[in-house]
Amino acid sequence: MSFGRPPSLDLGFKPTPPQRGSFPLDHYGECKEKMILYMQCLKSNGSNSTPCRDLSRNYLSCRMDK
Repeated sequence: MSFGRPPSLDLGFKPTPPQRGSFPLDHYGECKEKMILYMQCLKSNGSNSTPCRDLSRNYLSCRMDK
């Protein structure tokens, strides 16, 4: 019996990470300054992201490059 697990679960299945669409965690804080600037912009604009588009682009490009 398999309590708490679907009966059709294949025990040989090993998940693989996605190739695109996910960012690794910023463990070393390499993009923290850009993230703080973006978050401050969002706060000052009432969570409206349109005026913060350039800051968002800078932050996300930093995350993709690291």
